[in-house]
Amino acid sequence: MNSYVEQVIAYVEEKYAEQKEFVQTVREVLTSIAPVIDAHPEYVKADLLKRMVEPERLFRFRVVWTDDEGNVQTNVGYRCQFNGAIGPYKGGLRFKNNVNESVMKFLGFEQTFKNSLTGLPIGGAKGGSDFDPAGKSDEEIMRFCQSFMTALYRYIGPDIDVPAGDIGVGGREIGFLYGQYRRLKGDFENGVLTGKGLSYGGSLIRPEATGYGAIYYLDQVLKHEKDVLVGKRIAVSGYGNVAWGIMKKAAQMGAKVIYMSGSRGYIRDEEGIAGDEKLDFILKLRESNSKDLKSYADRFGCEYVEGKTFWGAKDVDIYMPSATQNEVGLEEAKKIAASGAKYYLEVSNMPTTNEALAYLKNQKQMIIAPSKAVNAGGVGVSALEMSQNAERLSWTAEEVDMRLKEMMKGIYDKSVEAAERYGLGYDLIAGANIAGFEKVAQAMYEQGVF
Repeated sequence: MNSYVEQVIAYVEEKYAEQKEFVQTVREVLTSIAPVIDAHPEYVKADLLKRMVEPERLFRFRVVWTDDEGNVQTNVGYRCQFNGAIGPYKGGLRFKNNVNESVMKFLGFEQTFKNSLTGLPIGGAKGGSDFDPAGKSDEEIMRFCQSFMTALYRYIGPDIDVPAGDIGVGGREIGFLYGQYRRLKGDFENGVLTGKGLSYGGSLIRPEATGYGAIYYLDQVLKHEKDVLVGKRIAVSGYGNVAWGIMKKAAQMGAKVIYMSGSRGYIRDEEGIAGDEKLDFILKLRESNSKDLKSYADRFGCEYVEGKTFWGAKDVDIYMPSATQNEVGLEEAKKIAASGAKYYLEVSNMPTTNEALAYLKNQKQMIIAPSKAVNAGGVGVSALEMSQNAERLSWTAEEVDMRLKEMMKGIYDKSVEAAERYGLGYDLIAGANIAGFEKVAQAMYEQGVF
């Protein structure tokens, strides 16, 4: 490995040793882009990597709100504006009780390269709070969102930073956040947030976009392997918007999701989790904040297994972890490899530990694809929403879907080309890291040292 890359990895490991998620993703990305540094000694002279691993700005703020019993509650809010070299900061807001500075930094760092891969002029950011909407009333969530936006609104804008939704932040939360932003700013600046409702500037198929994009990327992988999506059996973890989008698009293209999981167990539906009745049931299950998938099994007469995961199931062709970070460790990876499945596509951000990812990559029969490429469809459609807002346009679902499909093919093609250009063969992980890095690095270099 390039000695300068090693120095920067060591710098991050020493300075941020307690921020495990951030250290993990920096190590994975910088290891992949070492050949690019070898080819660009000017980046070393400009100390570009050490600048790149530090966010341009990161701030935290208190969020004070009142619950339905009149009790004052205090949470912590964050916004990490990681890199704006190629465009305004862009990245989601996550409301979940495990949100902390390390999570914000790793997500912002990853978002920088993911956004670059889309080919659109957007930088990388992430934000959120340790507030968990689960079990809260609509009124409590509204009061929290209004307080959160009151602290954040001065630092965002259509040409500065454009937040979106993430875990715990759906259409309801975006609506409350935008309403408070509009109240504070006094104008209809709807390009400041994406993931909005259709009634005030949202884009069609945005909720499904990440899942749809993941299936479009998968289709490109299968074509490379001279394989087809029709008839494939898929396992997804989680049942949020991402998994829901995968289920819809997989069914449309002739495959079927037969496994989905929650925090308490998993479902195996041999008929496939597809069709309006089943997908609408999942939406209602989510809206009720229920964590119990047994009601799905009872309703549709399929298998429910409590307290276990499906990793290693023998009747799966494609694994698509879609829930949260580090859900697949080394033991899970060994089960997946032993199952005989050929395809493993990361969909949630960093769902696989570095140790597990290295193990899976060493399985010659398996094709591994990284989340920053596979799940880029969500932010891609968010950027398309920004374009529609700026031009006062409203594209049809078919138009948005067509652009999304083209974007995902472009991301796949760029990743393959980058890996091959540096003699790495068909390495989708390294290729995505390199392709995302090159654009941001050159923009930083050309803009001088600051």
